[in-house]
Amino acid sequence: MIQNKILIVDDEKAITILMEQIFSRAGYEVKSAGSGEEALELLKKDKIQVMFLDLNMPGMDGIELCKAIRKDMPMAMIFAVTGYASLFQLSDCREAGFDDYFKKPVKIKTLLATAENAFEKINRWKEK
Repeated sequence: MIQNKILIVDDEKAITILMEQIFSRAGYEVKSAGSGEEALELLKKDKIQVMFLDLNMPGMDGIELCKAIRKDMPMAMIFAVTGYASLFQLSDCREAGFDDYFKKPVKIKTLLATAENAFEKINRWKEK
């Protein structure tokens, strides 16, 4: 069985480690990046369909990263995660191509349900 892969992109190492643990314990293969640029390099080497991106990062922010990913991976499921909701409007996230938007702190059960639903959707698309 192919293990479902998740990409976590956040410049806060503690958040990345926590999310890696949550998803790994749930049986997912987890990759992480500390910046948008690092995430794009990782995606050149590894096919990952479900992603959780921090919006407020130095350099390339989450909005720019989502737009860049969408160019090459239009079917990926990409979720925005931010502690700075006032800086990033929901409309900006939708326009960039995010599938959903979460404000930190996010409940663990919400993250896990989101990932499960994303993989179910991807699998339905593959069957068609």
